[in-house]
Amino acid sequence: MNSKSKWLLTGVSSVLALTLLIPTVNADTLSELQQEQQKMEEKQNELNSGITVKSTEINQNQSTLESIMAEIQDLENKIQETQSKISGVQGEIDQTIIEIDELKKSIVELERKIAERTELLQERARAIQLSGGSVDYIDVLLGANSFVDFIDRFSAVNTLIDADREIMSEQAEDKKLLGEQQAQVETKLAEQEERRAELVGLRESLDGQKAVQAGLVKDLKAEQERLAKEKTTLVQQRDETIDVSAELETKIVNEQARLAELARKAEEERLRKLAAERAAAEKAAAEKAVAEKATAEKATAERLAAERAAEQATAEKVAAENAASQKAASKPEASSAPASPSAPSTPTPAYSAPEPAVSVNTSSGFIRPTAGRFTSKFGWRDIGSGPEFHQGVDIANSKGTAIIAAANGFVSYAGSMGGYGNVVIITHSINGQTHATVYAHLNSIGVSVGQQVSQGQNVGGMGNTGRSFGDHLHFEIHVGPWNGGRTNAVNPASYISL
Repeated sequence: MNSKSKWLLTGVSSVLALTLLIPTVNADTLSELQQEQQKMEEKQNELNSGITVKSTEINQNQSTLESIMAEIQDLENKIQETQSKISGVQGEIDQTIIEIDELKKSIVELERKIAERTELLQERARAIQLSGGSVDYIDVLLGANSFVDFIDRFSAVNTLIDADREIMSEQAEDKKLLGEQQAQVETKLAEQEERRAELVGLRESLDGQKAVQAGLVKDLKAEQERLAKEKTTLVQQRDETIDVSAELETKIVNEQARLAELARKAEEERLRKLAAERAAAEKAAAEKAVAEKATAEKATAERLAAERAAEQATAEKVAAENAASQKAASKPEASSAPASPSAPSTPTPAYSAPEPAVSVNTSSGFIRPTAGRFTSKFGWRDIGSGPEFHQGVDIANSKGTAIIAAANGFVSYAGSMGGYGNVVIITHSINGQTHATVYAHLNSIGVSVGQQVSQGQNVGGMGNTGRSFGDHLHFEIHVGPWNGGRTNAVNPASYISL
C-alpha cells in the first residue's frame, strides 16, 4: 500500500472518530430535558390522581346531596300535606267561629229573654212581697161578686198560673239550651284548637327537619364549590404541565433532529470509510496482481532464458557430438549418438480476483430486534379499555431476553416514560432518511443517551414495565424522528421478518 492510500484511510478514520465524539458533547442536554420531562410526567400523574380523588369526592357529595334533596322534597311534600290539613282544620275552625258567632247571638237573645223573665218573676215576687204575703188564688176566686165575676176571676187565675208555668218552663229550657250550646261550642272549638295545635306542631317539626336538611344542603353545596374550585385548580395545573411537557417534547424532538443529523453524517462517513477501504483493497489487490504478474513474467523470462541457455548448451553439445561423429566417421569404427530431446515448457499461472464482502443488513436496513413469539400486530385493537391504536408490534419471550439495535444509530432516549415503562429510543439515518426505533417495557437498559450503537448491539433486556401485561418487547419504527404520536409510525412487519 502506497503513502497516498495510507493518508486517505488515516483521514477517514480521524473524521469518523471526531464525528463519534460530537454527540457526547450535548448528550447531557438531551438527558436533562428527558429528566425534566419525566418529572413533568410524574407531576402530571400526581395531578391526575388528585383530579380523580376530587372527582370521586364530588360524585360522593353529589350522591349525598341528591339523597338529602330527595329527603327534603319528601319533607316538603309532607309539609304541604300537613299545611293542607292545617288549612282544612283552619277552615273548620273558621266555620266553627262563625257558628260560635251565631250561637253567641242566640245566647245573647236567650240571655235577654231569660233576663226579661227574670225581671218579670222579680216583679211578681216584689208584688207579692208588697201585698204582705203570697197570692192566694182561692181568695181571689171567693172574692167574686157574681158567677160571671167568678168565671172571669177563674180564667184570670188560670191564665196567670199558665203564664207562670210557661215562663218557668221556658226559663228552664232556655237555660238548659244555653248550657248545652255553650258546652258544645266550647268542646268543638277545643277539639279543633287541639287538632290545629297538633298540626301546627307537626308542621313546625317538619320545618325543623327541613331547616336541618337545608343546612346540610348548604354545607354540601359549599363543599361542592370548594371541591370544584380545587379540581379546577388541579386541572389548570395539569394543563399547564401538559403544555410544558409538550414544550419539552418539542425540545426532545429537536434534539433528536440534531442526533439524526449526526447519525446521517456518521452514516455518510461510514459509507465513505467503506468505500475508501474497498477502493484501497481493490487498489492493493490490483497492485498485488501487477506485482504477481511482474514476478510471474520475470520468472517466465528467466525460465525462457534458462531454456534458451539449455538449448544453446544442447546445440553446442550436439555440434560437438556432430563434429566428433564426423571425425569418427572418418574412422572405420566411428558411431553416431542420438540427439537429446528439449525440456517441456512450464505453463503461466492464471489470475484470480478477491471474493466480495457479504452484507449483514436486510434490504430495509433493519433487523429483528429480539427472539420470541409475535403476539400483537400494528393497528387498532382493544385490550379491555376500549379501542386504541397500537403503533408497534409485540414480541414475547422470557424476562431478560436480549434486545438488540435494529440498525446503526444514536440513543436519543433511555429511561422510564409513562406507559412505555423502561424504554430506549434510537435515531437512525438510513439511505439519507431519518428513522427512529422504540424498544419498550424493558426489564433493564444497557445504553445511555447520546451513545452510538451498531446494528445488532445489545441495548437492554426484555421485561414487563409500564402499561404491560407480561414479559414482551413493544417495538416501533417511525419514519422521521419519534414525536410521541402515531403520525409517523409505520408497520414494523413491512421492515423486519416476524
